[in-house]
Amino acid sequence: LGDAPLLMAGMIGSSRGWVEVPYVPCPAGLAELAAGVHWIEPGRIAIVPGLSIRDDAHADVMRGEEVQLFGALASGAVAANGAVCHPGTHNKWVRIVDGRIASFQTVMTGEMFGLLRKHGILANMLVGDVTPDAAFHAGVRRGVEAPILTAELFSVRARVLLGALAPGDAAAFVSGLLIGADLAVGRSLGLEGQLNIVGEPALTNLYAAAAREGGQDVRETNGRKAFLAGALALARMMK
Repeated sequence: LGDAPLLMAGMIGSSRGWVEVPYVPCPAGLAELAAGVHWIEPGRIAIVPGLSIRDDAHADVMRGEEVQLFGALASGAVAANGAVCHPGTHNKWVRIVDGRIASFQTVMTGEMFGLLRKHGILANMLVGDVTPDAAFHAGVRRGVEAPILTAELFSVRARVLLGALAPGDAAAFVSGLLIGADLAVGRSLGLEGQLNIVGEPALTNLYAAAAREGGQDVRETNGRKAFLAGALALARMMK
């Protein structure tokens, strides 16, 4: 890459990464994030710190998503006040207040779906690509309403065995089920109004389809473009 300065974010700054960089506590804005950047080589290589929440009722962390969120804010894709859903391996529900990340909640939806596809009794049923089809939407409706997700997951096997669900629809139904339960978490946090969904288009498309199932107004933002915008905004703040 030549002599250009290198700014890194995400798991490279975690306990599993190159250098563990302390989290910046929320609420936090771009200025606090810039102040917490850790320099590997001053002026040349730096790692973004990530954000945290810790109180008597809740503890949570994020690394990487904060750069995308501030990039979405800097580009105008996300308003200075509102709710953001950031799907991925670990989905984030984020409250933005005055251009700062006020609070967030992580849900292990993507990781759970990946584990179910590779291990356990449902693995041989969860094959093929997932699209927002009828089976997916049926799963979303059930996931939003279901009081006990683990019970609903086992019922997928029973549905297939008893002919209530076509084997080829199981992956879409389970994806919808998990995303529906995820949306229920967002609603429980009181995140109202337009829902901004930031991330990889394949995932934002599924979450947008699920949110629209419940009549919610949705706006999607490409996470890679948001990351670049966030890294540029952060670099300017660091000068």
